[in-house]
Amino acid sequence: MAKKKILVVDDTEWNRDLIVQLLEDEYTVLQAVDGAEGVRKAQQENPDLILMDLGMPVMDGWEATRKIKANNELKRIPVIAVTSHAMVGDEIAAREAGCDDYIAKPVDENELMRKVKRFLG
Repeated sequence: MAKKKILVVDDTEWNRDLIVQLLEDEYTVLQAVDGAEGVRKAQQENPDLILMDLGMPVMDGWEATRKIKANNELKRIPVIAVTSHAMVGDEIAAREAGCDDYIAKPVDENELMRKVKRFLG
């Protein structure tokens, strides 16, 4: 059986590497370095889950999530915000943009795995 695909969208290589290391044994992990590339890769690869940083250059994660959720072929893909935007109200803003869940950085490995499994079974 094919591994489920997770798209990690983050402009910081260190953050992407950490998440890839946590997930690559169980999942196929794709990467994008900004929101615009994230939207393109979501369209090309049709991942089962997207882990989306919010503060990025070119196109931020809020805008990328809105574009993904506005696309009829992509809107079913769950998006988890993984972000250092951890002030009061940031989770609400992420959910209003279309994110299905929210994880604050620095990433708690157990929380990340629990939330990924919740969406991917």
